[in-house]
Amino acid sequence: MKNFCYSREFDWEYEYKGSDLGAVCGEGHTCFKLWAPFADEVELCLYPDGESDADRRLAMKIAGKGVWQLDFAENLHGTYYDYRIRTGKKTVRTADPYARSCCCNGARSMAVDLRLTDPEGFGEDKAPEKDRETVIYELHIKDFSYDPNSGVPEAYRGKYKAFTVPGESGEYPTGVEYLKKLGVTHVHLLPFFDFGWLDEAGGQEQFNWGYDPVNYNVPEGSFATDVTDGTVRIRECKEMIQSLHRAGIRVIMDVVYNHTHEADSWLERTAPGYFNRRLKSGKLSDGSACGNDIAAGRAMVDNYIANSVMYWATEYHIDGFRFDLMGLLTTELMNRIQRELDEKFGTGEKLLYGEPWRAKESPMEAGTHAALKDNVGLLDEKIAVFSDDTRDAIKGNVFFAREPGFVNGGTRLEERILGAVTGWCTQPEGFRPRSCRQIVNYVSAHDNFTLWDKLLLTMRGEEIEKKKEYLVPYEDVLAANKLAAFIYFTCQGHVFFQAGEEFGRTKFGDENSYRSAPEVNMLRWKQTEVFEELVEYYRGLIALRKKMPGLCDKSPEAGSRVSGQKIHRHGVISFFVDNRDSHDGSEWEQLYVAYNASDADYVAELPGEGWEVLADAGTANCRKPAGEKTTAEAHSGLMLGRRAGGAVK
Repeated sequence: MKNFCYSREFDWEYEYKGSDLGAVCGEGHTCFKLWAPFADEVELCLYPDGESDADRRLAMKIAGKGVWQLDFAENLHGTYYDYRIRTGKKTVRTADPYARSCCCNGARSMAVDLRLTDPEGFGEDKAPEKDRETVIYELHIKDFSYDPNSGVPEAYRGKYKAFTVPGESGEYPTGVEYLKKLGVTHVHLLPFFDFGWLDEAGGQEQFNWGYDPVNYNVPEGSFATDVTDGTVRIRECKEMIQSLHRAGIRVIMDVVYNHTHEADSWLERTAPGYFNRRLKSGKLSDGSACGNDIAAGRAMVDNYIANSVMYWATEYHIDGFRFDLMGLLTTELMNRIQRELDEKFGTGEKLLYGEPWRAKESPMEAGTHAALKDNVGLLDEKIAVFSDDTRDAIKGNVFFAREPGFVNGGTRLEERILGAVTGWCTQPEGFRPRSCRQIVNYVSAHDNFTLWDKLLLTMRGEEIEKKKEYLVPYEDVLAANKLAAFIYFTCQGHVFFQAGEEFGRTKFGDENSYRSAPEVNMLRWKQTEVFEELVEYYRGLIALRKKMPGLCDKSPEAGSRVSGQKIHRHGVISFFVDNRDSHDGSEWEQLYVAYNASDADYVAELPGEGWEVLADAGTANCRKPAGEKTTAEAHSGLMLGRRAGGAVK
């Protein structure tokens, strides 16, 4: 249809509410369904493999609501296919945007009987029991095992299968053994649906973060050990998730529903003008800064996204979803996704969070609200957003490399840090979420500089000239890193950190490594030995956090647990936390927390008796007697706990 102009009336007439689009096959049957509302003819082309010419071409029949359908009384598992769509005088070829599998590089779809792709025992696979706290570890599949020192066999390095081997054990574990020992509760995996730009059959030297969606419901092939068989990527992806679950770790999938790799996507070819958002001039909107925006707010766009999320949660047992550039989606869609997941899996069982921003302005459909930071109050309270306020207050603005934050020399940030402590919920004005449950506290992610690189640039920028200098555990930078971690681990809200942050992860000053060499991006496992002190500090913070109901509380009243907030002088802050828990109990009824980013020690005077040191400059999750006066060393954090009745064991 030429010059299609969207209207609500179009949705009323053509919205298909089923979740069975694509190729659905099982014993003795296969059904192909495609939503192509403008088509005059649709032809299904079947192929014996991913490269040969079609051996059958069959006309599909219109089934209503813009859906074309063709049924077979046989199981076509393993058959490749695509569509030829004629609209007027124009005919286009397209893969199936609803496909569950595909050929190498995703240009041809594959019909798949999903039960034939399940690893042994996958039917019984389930998420580990929830911990008191959510501690999220952001990880790229290739980064995890590309290093020869990963303890992973060479054939599995950079692959899904790397998660199915334990890695090295002992004093310096690697792989999944390391994740278990570290104590994280969730692994957030960067996009692993089928993405573009790289050649799946190409060499291991290729790298891509994965924010280039091609086939939304198909696992990426470059992470599979065989890219020629469309079932392998599915089975190995499931094995990865199953293995993490067995290790006691939940899995979060990074999803990119805001744009497609090319504006001329499979979605756009099946319904030209419908799936891409456009300006009044007809030009493509580019709020993603990737050339196009998905038109969230339209019925079949929202159905596509919601059904895709539900598919991954159901078929692959995904435990949560992180939404890239969530500000290009709508609060209405996000709330719908949360509601549907709650209804199927139980309230709050699946975790949702995302970036509450977009790269540029983008026109939204009438009656919808962009899922931006300013609209956080319109989101379901269970949907969280990344807190750039917390991030920038602690380490400095991510867009200005040399601008410091509280821990690395910034000034007049004490009030901002105190705002972060309660997840910004006690702010008198400005940004204020419904509860700290809506806040994801972090200081580093895949985007921008790693924490270590940011600290080096702000604290030793003039000295760092050679690559090897990024790998040195400088004492002052190490102290700043510890303090940064200590702060966000003692703020209310969810806890999130980039893989390797706990051992001084560096990308040698590369702030946008989305296609940089895997040697730049990979986790360097020997760094866990060099930075052993920092690793142990993070491990202690994770263990300590899980014991603190006053910090783990996600209720709207959580902020009232924090009291006695005080700015003592430049760079020195303290506060108390009510740490009582009527349900699970707590070892300490009250906490005292101090942040000292100054150059001089701070001596804390504590009320009453019964205090013990739980974390200080050297260690976290320790137990040391505290006197009436306890010192928070320069450039460090201090946490003390007071037992019920004031008795210290």
